Amino acid sequence: MTVDNEEHTPLSETEDDAAAGSDTKASRLDEEGDVAADYLEELLDIADIDGDIDIEVRSGRTYISIVSEDTSDAGLSSLVGHDGEVLEALQELTRLSVLTATDSRSRLVLDVDGYRDRRSRELTKIAQDTVAEVKETGEDVALAPMSAYERKIVHDVVADLGFVSESEGEGPARHIVVSPSDD
Repeated sequence: MTVDNEEHTPLSETEDDAAAGSDTKASRLDEEGDVAADYLEELLDIADIDGDIDIEVRSGRTYISIVSEDTSDAGLSSLVGHDGEVLEALQELTRLSVLTATDSRSRLVLDVDGYRDRRSRELTKIAQDTVAEVKETGEDVALAPMSAYERKIVHDVVADLGFVSESEGEGPARHIVVSPSDD
């Protein structure tokens, strides 16, 4: 049992367990970030690409960014690829590296050169425009296929605007359909 120093009263065992669980999760996320950063650093060295790696833990997830101060460096854009395809593959390889080193599945998010931030703004605009179209026509609208991460962004924006969205299809054809709210 742990003693809360401020009030000098014992903490309940569930509070003690929660604190220990929180510390364990934070430690696991820190380890995940370190393993991923080591993997990516080695990859950048092999590919002879300049970039700095930033690690941030927020909302129970590790976010890793590869950035460069040299805006003329085309090397980082090669890590993004067409429509983020290379970035998605690199994220999966990084997750596999973490799994191999820690025996724990990772939900880390990898960003290269601010691509995900730019794409998030684009997806927000697409979701807003789609909701406006659904509002105007009263008909369902299907969007182009996108990754799970991108679908989550769209689902959140659509829900915030009071409309309904569902993912349909399988694999690379998985896409979102936006519908009028059921109200």
